[in-house]
Amino acid sequence: MTVVDPDTQADWVPEAADEGDGDGTQDMPLSLRLSIADTLTLGNATCGFMAVYFTTTGILIPHLTGSDESGMARHSAATAVILMLLAAVFDLFDGLVARKLRSSPMGAELDNLSDLISFGLAPAYFVLVYGMVADDAHQRVSALAAIVVLLAVVLRLARFSCVTLKDGMFQGMPSPFGALTVVSIVLLELPFVPTLLAIVGVAWLMVSRVEYPKPRGVLAVAMLGWIVAAMGLLVAWAFDAPGGQLLLQTGCALQVVLGAVIPLFATARRVNTFRGNRREARAAQLP
Repeated sequence: MTVVDPDTQADWVPEAADEGDGDGTQDMPLSLRLSIADTLTLGNATCGFMAVYFTTTGILIPHLTGSDESGMARHSAATAVILMLLAAVFDLFDGLVARKLRSSPMGAELDNLSDLISFGLAPAYFVLVYGMVADDAHQRVSALAAIVVLLAVVLRLARFSCVTLKDGMFQGMPSPFGALTVVSIVLLELPFVPTLLAIVGVAWLMVSRVEYPKPRGVLAVAMLGWIVAAMGLLVAWAFDAPGGQLLLQTGCALQVVLGAVIPLFATARRVNTFRGNRREARAAQLP
């Protein structure tokens, strides 16, 4: 039945009864419904938070209390880095799932916030704690380097949300790759000054215009294989396996080298494309 409102003279139609099963899901705004990809993104954030937890309880607190349990510190450091690697796996798969299945309207926001925790806060905090526990480190300088890493990730994520990039390419080192490279530099146990300079260099790469390819197809499989291999190296190092220290340092060095070398391939491809376009233009001008 249609009723006329005497004040507005507008027709008023009673709302239809809920057709749901009474659980309220029919009335829930679409923006509040989590998708499978969103669940993976929340796993990313959880791993980042737990990385901070293990860094605090297993490395920082024993150092502040004067504990000599170096094995516990090694296990906690390995656990923290493995959690950052797991966060990178979640970050890799939430994008793949979002492209294949439904993604919620807040998926992009969740992804940025989770990345800030796992690839901004967690590695920056790792650098900060390194500056407090390492024998040759300077705490205040390390704190400054940690802030630089955190701000680089913040600026990178903000720019990523505002700038339209070429398909298949990132502008600047991706934050997961940057976080793992920063942690690898710390685990290399180099002298303080080279460690600091390398960390600042990675922060610069994250906010630079240097192009990095997106992990899709074969590259995504290769990245996943590399993460699994890195987890194995960390486990071997944590349990003091024969050659574990050397294997870990080799893996960390390879991570750092990849961070510096990968952009060269993108640059070479861009140069080759430019030369190819010039040759085509010259050929078109010939009679």
